[in-house]
Amino acid sequence: MKRRLALACAALCAVAATSSLAQAPAWPSKPVRILVGSSPGGGTDAMARAVADRLGPLLGQSVVVENRPGVSNTLAADVTAKSNDGHTLLMGVSTAHAIAPHLIKLGYDSNRDLVPVAFVGAVPNVLVVSNSVPVDSVQGLVDLARSKPGQLNYATSGAGSTQHIAAELFKDATGVSITHIPYRGSGPALVDLIGGQVQMSFDTFPSVIGHIKGGKIKALAVASGKRSPQLPNVPTLAEAGVNGVEMSTWYGIYMPASTPKDVQQRVHDEVNKVLAMPETKTRLDAVGAEMNPMTQAQFATFHNAEYQHYGELIRKKNIRID
Repeated sequence: MKRRLALACAALCAVAATSSLAQAPAWPSKPVRILVGSSPGGGTDAMARAVADRLGPLLGQSVVVENRPGVSNTLAADVTAKSNDGHTLLMGVSTAHAIAPHLIKLGYDSNRDLVPVAFVGAVPNVLVVSNSVPVDSVQGLVDLARSKPGQLNYATSGAGSTQHIAAELFKDATGVSITHIPYRGSGPALVDLIGGQVQMSFDTFPSVIGHIKGGKIKALAVASGKRSPQLPNVPTLAEAGVNGVEMSTWYGIYMPASTPKDVQQRVHDEVNKVLAMPETKTRLDAVGAEMNPMTQAQFATFHNAEYQHYGELIRKKNIRID
């Protein structure tokens, strides 16, 4: 009798478990948001919208981009790491994941609390100056900076950003004294650059390409190993006589580490479908993005390598946030 009751109990539990699984809602069960750690108009925002605009139909839910600028792109990462709604993604950027952890005390662990899910692409940083600056070459800028030590200001999207690191490498390579002016994202930084309140920046390609082509700012050099097809007449910094200053900014989708593996895989697969679309490729090509498809495991390995690389660079150059 007891054995029959035990068997009946086990059968009922199995039915209940099966019923519970059957009733579990498929992911996503509500709109998905992609958090961005900078203001609208910046490179991270542009990359996020290029993905979000095509991702919604593949997921069967609306996908919205939500800007949370501040603290060197880490505010959005912090919110994502601590989210528990199961529907929050982050357009991660190298600033937040590979650089800032070595310079800022964060309320989360980038390597423990967030997981790399889908690599999106990388873009070069570009040395640009305000039209009010009376130079048209890197050497002209260096000469001007040497004649006015500490008087030229460079804008960044925040302390600890790739713009900040590139400028510090530039200072080290040329011996110039220039002053750092951090902003809450590239958008407001570029407003002041265009207006002449700051003189120069090493901003990312998506942020500046429209302003360069529109004649609102001047591009002096790209901080990459080769020239950009979008700016074929603009030399690399090495071609302009400044060696050791190569900087690119990479982007990828991150999720909270607690996200189920099957959901991570779904996001990875759908994001890569978006990136393979001709219209997405055209859109990202226009902002100088280099796309390099990776598996999730490859992205995790890349993330770890970049984290180690910038940590060593920051320690070697003794880069600090004032």
